[in-house]
Amino acid sequence: MHSSQSWSRRNFLSTAAGVVGSTLVPQSLLARALQDPVVNSIQENGKAFSREKASWKLLPFPLKQVRLGDGPCKLAMEADRQYLHTLPPDRLLHTFRLTAGLPSSAEPLGGWEKPDCELRGHYAGGHYLSACALIYASTADEDLRKNASTVVAGLGQCQGALKSGYLSAFPVEFFDRLRERQQVWAPFYTIHKIMAGLLDMYVYCGNEQALDMVQKMAAWVDLYSQPLSYEHMQRVLGTEYGGMGETLCNLYAVTGKPDYLDIATRFDKKWFFDPLAAHRDELKGLHVNTHIPQVIAAARYYELTGNRRYRDIAEYFWDEVVSERSYCTGGTSNGEVWHTDPGKLSTELGPDTTECCCAYNMMKLTRHLFGWTADARLMDYYERTLFNHRLGTINPDDGTMMYYLPLASGYWKTFGTPLDAFWCCTGTGSEEYAKLADTIYFHDDDSLYVNLYIDSELGWPEKGLRLKQQTKFPREQGTSLLISADRPRQLAINVRVPYWAQGGSIKINGMAIPAFSSPSSYLSINRVWKTGDKIELSLPMDLHIDAMPDDETVQAAMYGPLVLAGRFDPVSREQSFIGMGPKGDAKKVPEITADSSHPTAWIEPDPRQPLTFRAVGQPEPFPLVPLNEILHDRYAVYWQVRNKTA
Repeated sequence: MHSSQSWSRRNFLSTAAGVVGSTLVPQSLLARALQDPVVNSIQENGKAFSREKASWKLLPFPLKQVRLGDGPCKLAMEADRQYLHTLPPDRLLHTFRLTAGLPSSAEPLGGWEKPDCELRGHYAGGHYLSACALIYASTADEDLRKNASTVVAGLGQCQGALKSGYLSAFPVEFFDRLRERQQVWAPFYTIHKIMAGLLDMYVYCGNEQALDMVQKMAAWVDLYSQPLSYEHMQRVLGTEYGGMGETLCNLYAVTGKPDYLDIATRFDKKWFFDPLAAHRDELKGLHVNTHIPQVIAAARYYELTGNRRYRDIAEYFWDEVVSERSYCTGGTSNGEVWHTDPGKLSTELGPDTTECCCAYNMMKLTRHLFGWTADARLMDYYERTLFNHRLGTINPDDGTMMYYLPLASGYWKTFGTPLDAFWCCTGTGSEEYAKLADTIYFHDDDSLYVNLYIDSELGWPEKGLRLKQQTKFPREQGTSLLISADRPRQLAINVRVPYWAQGGSIKINGMAIPAFSSPSSYLSINRVWKTGDKIELSLPMDLHIDAMPDDETVQAAMYGPLVLAGRFDPVSREQSFIGMGPKGDAKKVPEITADSSHPTAWIEPDPRQPLTFRAVGQPEPFPLVPLNEILHDRYAVYWQVRNKTA
């Protein structure tokens, strides 16, 4: 039993490394250009670029080289895929056609895609395309690629009818209101989603029309923003604008046209970036998911220019959010906002905690920082957020998504309905579950890194090597890696030893290796590998406590990387599909009495069922299970704990 606070403390860039065999493979900068997700995928289509100025130490593998095996990630991906199959192209295109003056008799979609919603088009013309492109890369689903290509062609007709390069499901007058600082929801946010979706269709599906369309949209953005003074544009940036900077950077990476980088910097919000660059936390009061995408844009701009200021912004922001503003699940925000000073979270528990978009974007940012540093602690955070927040917020029955993950005790999860939600979190969820294989493995020239323990298969044709990971993690406390090689190959295979691992062991071809690595590091095995070689990694889990940083009596219980939740009475279908968050009163849950010297002694494993526990020595007995396994029951994550020796 141990405290889990080390996963999110400061100075996360000073990691240790474990060594097995002769030497630890050095992590030198690669001679070739950075392959971030966009550039990596372009190389899949035979178009290699060298536009990056700040190379990653480690690179992700293209999605088409990794395939998920059976397990919770594949279950989530398949639910997402089936959901995407239910969305007809004509209904997705309906409001775009009306805006362009083209006929449409399709039934309108509901929720945030309704014809009178000011955010309409963000999912239908944006997230949908990205999700389908990512699913195609992840599964080779040809039907979804064709459906998405049909949507691209339909959007192309709309853009042609509008003539100016503008493309949206709402009229261009929304941008007049934005310029005049009149009330309008978030027009650039929606434009960003559409541009990103089109770019993904080019990157992952080779759709040349989509690339032409996104460049026309960028030209329109240039014409709109260029005449505005710097001060005027800064006022425009007071309205949420999503990842405009990131997408323009990625468009530069694809095309090499430097104007796109110049346009990207117009979306730098000075009053937000300056304190971060100076290492000052002035995040209190900010709308969270308005600002995380801006930091992702800073990370991307650093990679493309080498400007260290943008790296400083990204690293300080990540460290501050993870260390001071994140819950046990890895999620952040309460009612979409950071309401408090750093580290003040015990009063920030409600039915509207941890917006799902925030988790999606923090994982996306984490991936960039990991590529720069190869720091295992970044993957500790990524794993925690993936298993506790992302895998817990999709309904496996129909692929519907959540908006908030409530962390106040006695509430329950709520999901959108298939055709009448289309929230921002529906969109990021559709993308997230389409790319769950993208971070399992990274590499450099001479090393393979196994970051996540997810049943999967990796092909590395440049090395003539295949790796099959066989695991039921987290129900199994470890994993097995089976090697296939065209010929014997010298290579370092680095396996992550997580922060929660207190001990562990490793076998190579059945023989125990008398060495291991410390938590939050990589264990490096450098040898000649041949077909049939097998690595068996054991990572014993134990119970531990994650207490609130400002009140140690408010505690969550964890088992390995998993947040445990007390499971209480079920809720009705109406309660589960009531909207963005639970409506109604929370169930009063018991306080916990525990010995502070043995803080998890009140939790006992159920010997009959894996990953099932029960409360003991309390007035009310109840089961505890991983939060991600609870769908339609009331639950409690954080407990008020009294010291029974007091």
